[in-house]
Amino acid sequence: MPAVAGRSVLIAGATSAVGLAAARALTDAGARVVAVGRSAERLEPLAGLGARTEVADLADEAQVARLAERLRGDGIALDGVLCLVGGWRGGGGLAGQTEADYRVLEASFTALRHVSRAFEEDLVRSPAGRLAIISSTAVARPLAGGANYAAIKAASEAWARAIAQGFAKHAREAREPERAEAVIFRVASLAGLEEAVAEAFVGLWEADAPVNGEIVEVSGRE
Repeated sequence: MPAVAGRSVLIAGATSAVGLAAARALTDAGARVVAVGRSAERLEPLAGLGARTEVADLADEAQVARLAERLRGDGIALDGVLCLVGGWRGGGGLAGQTEADYRVLEASFTALRHVSRAFEEDLVRSPAGRLAIISSTAVARPLAGGANYAAIKAASEAWARAIAQGFAKHAREAREPERAEAVIFRVASLAGLEEAVAEAFVGLWEADAPVNGEIVEVSGRE
């Protein structure tokens, strides 16, 4: 059986194509999936895969806290989190990078911060906690027309590395092996890579070598 079998995994921002692919890969591998999104209607295909669906705006701290309470009240302790809240606004050079565009993009970073804080204890206590974010190759080569986007992705990567350091620190202070890992998946574009990202996430429970704090480029190429 895959190592993720029987584990509880939350997909944050699950209503995208990659969210559907991840839910399918996880349920096929025997995981219990909690799919979270803002639209009950758009969550229906994930419920059809057998996922538990939760409607919440993950950029709202109070809603994230209530989500955590509901799951814990039902005896669900998470073993994994895949953060997919995102989007794109850009173009027009630096002058075209409006404040309104930035605030829309910022919601993905805000959601990551809320979700990671709410479920950090679950992941640390899990025998194999995993958290992954989707970042962009734009972080390494930002363009003027995508400055807002690259800045948000860079901040998200810094936060993910901080999560990784926290996981390592907890294990060190507890004098225990490192069991929780935070990983950054970088893509040039998610288009056509939905299945590859889903497989990479499921594979985090299969990996022999530790990848805590690592950047993993997902290209879809063999």
